[in-house]
Amino acid sequence: MYEFEHSVETPASAAAIYRLYSDVAAWPSWDAGVTQVELHGPFAAGTTGVLTPTGQDPLPFRMVEAAENAGFVDETEIPGTATLRFEHRLASLTGGGTRITHRVVITGPAAQQLGPMVTADVPSAVAALADHALRSERASA
Repeated sequence: MYEFEHSVETPASAAAIYRLYSDVAAWPSWDAGVTQVELHGPFAAGTTGVLTPTGQDPLPFRMVEAAENAGFVDETEIPGTATLRFEHRLASLTGGGTRITHRVVITGPAAQQLGPMVTADVPSAVAALADHALRSERASA
């Protein structure tokens, strides 16, 4: 098993961040590790989709959980290799703003090998997400 977690605090609201989460086609605008994302239904538990990591073949994924303004969880299964679970959590801060936490748990025989590659860009993606949410919120104010 391989685990990685990264958090960032931002003045942006959880609603602004969740809007970016639920617009999966726009994920590449804040996550350089992704070139394309398609969701085959609503942004809700049980919906499936396809995510294309930068420089790699498309991978199917499944939404495991989605809670408005609180976050979502998705899983990608690579048969015989690994299961990748991505947890995206939002927590309101006492003085305003939001703590964004992205956690990756990888299980299976290739977990240790895949882990560092899969999580290398998580800190920059979370920072870009926070920046995009804040800019979006300020633009609509």
